[in-house]
Amino acid sequence: MSRRGNAVKIDNSSMKSAGLTGETKTRASREAPTGAQSSEQGSDVKLSALSSNLQKLEAAMANTPVVDSGKVAEIKTAISQGQFRVDAGKVADGLLASVRQMLNAQAQSA
Repeated sequence: MSRRGNAVKIDNSSMKSAGLTGETKTRASREAPTGAQSSEQGSDVKLSALSSNLQKLEAAMANTPVVDSGKVAEIKTAISQGQFRVDAGKVADGLLASVRQMLNAQAQSA
């Protein structure tokens, strides 16, 4: 991994050295097990309902935009027209809530 300004470049060199490339996985899954591993060939794997729900949630999150582009455009227009007003109370409440959350997380991890 190397940094260039604010950008981060991730290379696959560590994955290749560990044998974790897509080609290796595919080839390994096609090959039949040998030796002591062949006795496990008939094993069944069952996933729980929780795992199935997690997969559904991940798929739904993947299709959900991270940013509400309509809201961003609305705020951008309000700022450019000088109509955007900052509610200092809401900002302060949000900051306090963030600090409380961080303190609670630190207390729980200690």
